[in-house]
Amino acid sequence: MNTQTLPRLAVTAGEPAGIGPELLVRLAATPLAANFVAITDRHLLERAARRCGLPVELIDDDGDIAARRPGQLRVRHVPLGAPEVPGSPDPANARHVLATLAEAADGCMAGRYAAVVTAPLQKSSINEAGIPFSGHTEFFANRARADVVMMLASPELRVTLATTHLPLSAVPAAITRDTIMRVLRIVHGELREKFGLSQPRIAVLGLNPHAGEGGHLGREELDTIIPALDALRGQGMHLLGPLPADTAFVPAMRERYDAVLAMYHDQALPVLKSEAFDRTVNLTLGLPFIRTSVDHGTALDLAGTGRGDPSSLIAAAKMALDLVARRRAASQGIP
Repeated sequence: MNTQTLPRLAVTAGEPAGIGPELLVRLAATPLAANFVAITDRHLLERAARRCGLPVELIDDDGDIAARRPGQLRVRHVPLGAPEVPGSPDPANARHVLATLAEAADGCMAGRYAAVVTAPLQKSSINEAGIPFSGHTEFFANRARADVVMMLASPELRVTLATTHLPLSAVPAAITRDTIMRVLRIVHGELREKFGLSQPRIAVLGLNPHAGEGGHLGREELDTIIPALDALRGQGMHLLGPLPADTAFVPAMRERYDAVLAMYHDQALPVLKSEAFDRTVNLTLGLPFIRTSVDHGTALDLAGTGRGDPSSLIAAAKMALDLVARRRAASQGIP
């Protein structure tokens, strides 16, 4: 791909009965300088465009292009298993959804796409089809045979997670020295490679209130978190913490770090989503390709109405484009 062509972004529509197809055609209506390649059913997009009242020109994917008019969308057709009914996911479409993800991942690894942007899917519908599935992140990690970390990022804040979708009762046992060191190595490396931070500063939250208060409110900080951080500091990483979660996000603290590692899902994400819900992007760190996503669900109650807000998908596309541009500049030796 030469510098005169637009970056090829694979975009998956997610759950056919959800809001994803409508968000995708709204993304296509923007003037973003990208060659969007929708990996989904062409007819699904046609119906979504009609529901949104948008004139979308669907074109078979024919490789690199130098320009794109708003409303143009290239398509790699992956047929549905059954016609969609907005708001009612059908397990008959589970294999369609997985096929779109496989094409996006394989295409990125083969160099056909510069990045992949994903709309939300319905995990329960895939599981109801008898296919074990826990989410985009795990699917891409398995497909690429990569060790990954979830990051949620807005223009003001980046949050990564030591554990993701676990019951709160299972979190303490999942917080081990090896886990913390593995996650921080990935986050540190990706902040350098993808975000161009030569010396990333990472704040690490404690597990317990007041970061354990010297062992009086729990010993995980003393026995597990602090030894892991000390070992990594000895390897040159700039790590703050463990910090009490209740004060880690005040403005004075935010100036001291580039990203936060939280111990569990709801420890930090409410802060991020309360201030930047429509601008928050989900990234998968550790993959051999760039993957961004919306940070919301399938919105089944809105599906089919044409009233879905595309802000998060647009933010995900913009972040993917920024990361692609940074990678291209680095490959050309441009600081």
